[in-house]
Amino acid sequence: MESQNHSLEQLFKQLGLASSEASIAEFISKNAPIASDVKLHQAAFWSPSQSSFLQQSKADDADWSEIVDQLDTMLR
Repeated sequence: MESQNHSLEQLFKQLGLASSEASIAEFISKNAPIASDVKLHQAAFWSPSQSSFLQQSKADDADWSEIVDQLDTMLR
């Protein structure tokens, strides 16, 4: 099975968020930094379904995990 490389824009679309460069930058600016003791999927600004997707992506080491890690870094 071949893994896919997803973009940050695709991740934001998957999460149901605006996915333009400006929208992503605004989201990061508004929500960063997340406390170091809080896992990405536990951040207060996610809906339950968004949180579940992020948690599952990491737990399953899914195709999305690399870009989820990138988002995590951006929000720290």
